[in-house]
Amino acid sequence: MNQKMFISAEEMATELGISKSFAYKLMREMNEELQKKGYLTIAGRVSRKYFEEKFYGMEREMM
Repeated sequence: MNQKMFISAEEMATELGISKSFAYKLMREMNEELQKKGYLTIAGRVSRKYFEEKFYGMEREMM
């Protein structure tokens, strides 16, 4: 597995071409959505699969 399981705010900012502070805002929103679905989350990190699904429309099963 070459890719990390979670994406950081810095990686998200680079990939989307946004500021790091806005990436943190998006990350908090995504983590809130995941918590409402019953998933455990890590502050400052988001599941890479969930990130790709939200921004690129790639549907994958969450673990």
